Amino acid sequence: MTLRLALRALVVLLAILSVASPAYAYLDPGTGSMLVSAVIGVAAAVGLALKMFWYRVIGLFRGKKGGAEHGRIDGAPSAKE
Repeated sequence: MTLRLALRALVVLLAILSVASPAYAYLDPGTGSMLVSAVIGVAAAVGLALKMFWYRVIGLFRGKKGGAEHGRIDGAPSAKE
């Protein structure tokens, strides 16, 4: 029942988003490079967030406490170890 409702909502959302009106806008040549750099920045931020999350998950399985208590944020070993 819930899956059917979610599928119906998705179809309605896609139908609404597919209706487009003319924009009458000008995009200069620099816009493409700006969009590419924004996509690369978002991908790098997501990759860093996943890396930090992954080290915390691995630390839980290895029995180590979180990195913030030991002065580490990303789970990398420090010089003290």
